[in-house]
Amino acid sequence: MRPINTGGQSPTGSLTAEQAWRATADRLEGCVLFFDFDGTLAPVRDDPTAVEPAPKALAAINALTSVVRRVAIVSARPVEFLRDRLASVEGVDIYGLYGLEHMLASGETVTEEAALPWVPTMAELSDRARAELPDGTLVEYKRLSVALHWRTAPHLADVVERWGREQAEQLGLRLQVGRMVLELKPPVDRDKGMVIGEAVRSASCAWYFGDDVSDIKAFAALRAREAADPDFFGVCVAVANPETGDEVSTAADLTIESPEALGDFLTEALHRLT
Repeated sequence: MRPINTGGQSPTGSLTAEQAWRATADRLEGCVLFFDFDGTLAPVRDDPTAVEPAPKALAAINALTSVVRRVAIVSARPVEFLRDRLASVEGVDIYGLYGLEHMLASGETVTEEAALPWVPTMAELSDRARAELPDGTLVEYKRLSVALHWRTAPHLADVVERWGREQAEQLGLRLQVGRMVLELKPPVDRDKGMVIGEAVRSASCAWYFGDDVSDIKAFAALRAREAADPDFFGVCVAVANPETGDEVSTAADLTIESPEALGDFLTEALHRLT
């Protein structure tokens, strides 16, 4: 694994990993580390229910919770799914479904009140997707959203996207495009950028690690925080994947090859910070 500068423009300037961790070491008490889950902490799988975090990345995060102010997961997955996959890690905050629900370290899960009326709509949409979409489409029901995957049937991409966009228009839903997936969500103003923007208001330093186009909004939130406060230090890290091209990496300061390589990167960071 070799972090590389991707040319992303930021008030922090052109960064190397060594420079970034050195600057972070001076801000540990006010530093927050944010991680996406699928494709970042965990390799993407054909079956989304079979996804597990890379062991070394999980171990490093567990250790980092006692080094920085806060560690948080910000994911499209439901909190319940993430809590199960992160059961061995203590003191991590979890934001699920792009922030529509969250679980703080106390253990209580809180759902955005404005999203709750949409639960029946999502259940009905999930049933209709299973009935109407062709075999090979994987329908993932998440209570507050429905994700339509075509990873195992790439030839269905146009059919699935067209059906999803029609449903979104008819029902007044929002769309989130991802890695061989289209997700339909309630028309509620919550996304990863909003989560990060709120979470870093009192922080002096933050890193965000992500791999998909939805993570670009989180990168933008760190850029905005930097622009508002020149003393704030933010680092955007892309975990590379072949499905989004260079869209995510060109928005980042550093790029890492894979979730497994992220484990090595974080383990090295622990040595630098402790």
